[in-house]
Amino acid sequence: MDSFNDVFLEVLSYCHDHKTVSEPGYNKWIKILEPYKFENNTAYLLTDSEFTKNTTETNYGSIIKEAFENVMGFEVDVKILVKSKEEEPEPENVSVTPAKYSENLTNLLTFDNFVQGESNKLAFAFAKTVANRYNNNDDLSDVNTMLFNPLIIYGDSGLGKTHLMKAIEYDVKKNNPELKIVYTTGESFINELVKALETKNTVSFHDKYRNADYLLVDDIQTIAGKERMQEEFFHTFNDLYNAGKQIVLTCDIQPSKISKLHDRIQSRLIDGMQVDITPPDLETRMAIIKSKAERLDLHLSESVTRVIAEKIKSNVRQIEGTIKKIKALTIYTNEQPTISMAQRVIKEIMIEDHPAEITVERIISDVAEAFDVTPEDILSKSRQAKVSLARKVAIYIMKNVKGMTFTQIGDALNKNHSTMTIHFNETEKLLNTNKPLKDNVDDIIKNLRDN
Repeated sequence: MDSFNDVFLEVLSYCHDHKTVSEPGYNKWIKILEPYKFENNTAYLLTDSEFTKNTTETNYGSIIKEAFENVMGFEVDVKILVKSKEEEPEPENVSVTPAKYSENLTNLLTFDNFVQGESNKLAFAFAKTVANRYNNNDDLSDVNTMLFNPLIIYGDSGLGKTHLMKAIEYDVKKNNPELKIVYTTGESFINELVKALETKNTVSFHDKYRNADYLLVDDIQTIAGKERMQEEFFHTFNDLYNAGKQIVLTCDIQPSKISKLHDRIQSRLIDGMQVDITPPDLETRMAIIKSKAERLDLHLSESVTRVIAEKIKSNVRQIEGTIKKIKALTIYTNEQPTISMAQRVIKEIMIEDHPAEITVERIISDVAEAFDVTPEDILSKSRQAKVSLARKVAIYIMKNVKGMTFTQIGDALNKNHSTMTIHFNETEKLLNTNKPLKDNVDDIIKNLRDN
């Protein structure tokens, strides 16, 4: 297996899934690149013309660099060369064979390489049932078929929900290529609709989503609280469901607990087949590590495997990131994976994934945005109703989330300390009786903790 090619495949996968890279942009400017060599912490890539070189560097250069550094775990420079102008001799012992891939890189996520355990076996079985829906089944409206429509898979980030979605997509494309399957994320759905509205081209948007045989939407909770997006999704859902088409959704919590989601959407999700994925146990984590290492042609000893499994307990994505970085280090240092190398990489991964500190400034900024006021308003002496409410919510969050004393909160807001207790108690009582306000505050707190 060609080492630099292996790294480049992971770089392509990272770019493909990057939130700022569109599918057409990826296919036209990034996927066409070919790996040439890696020397002196510099990745050399090849493209066909000066025009594609300049366009790719301008629009995607920083993302490609970010991808290399994410995969390899250290600072990497990236240089794109034009093939017709590149006359350097091939360096010794460095492969220049282009990376081999015949289908979309997301097809690497299949049922065959999904590691099952007690935490996910039911979700796996339901996903396979949905993927096989059109196989030797003449009656697509029978009870057993409709039982899994819609299928909603929920659970924390990094536990395999997207893997199952991609596995469904892969199987359907392989076994029923004539079917139209649309995979997207809640965020992409929003962005596409915004663009369609701006360009007054909602017809093509509707054609794409409402004519699908399979609609797969990852992280559907992101549309919550966005009125126009929910309205569009509701009609899309109804059209597909009434036509007997298959819908599969993922979300981070049980649908009934998604705040700010329209009741009519929530009721349809609750009526569907809901299945959760929970964190894998130690044995399953070790099996996942071995499987992912094998795919990268990386040999890990039992002791190294166990160290990773014991340190990373609840996020498969962190496990995958750890293995990729260990692989990159073995390429860069030409050393075999050791326990100390694994521990060092795990520490780096944990630091990278650790949420930003919840500061007073972040709390005030997020609360101000949610209540349509400015941070300066919250810090001011204004008694305007919505400013006063925003200020009280900020006090509540500083106390409950950051654990500040009322004296510290008063100092931060430049207010009298004695009134902080009064405002906090007022807010607590209000949240017990005002569900929309509570949902809003819960969203602010979740955003602070997740980002």
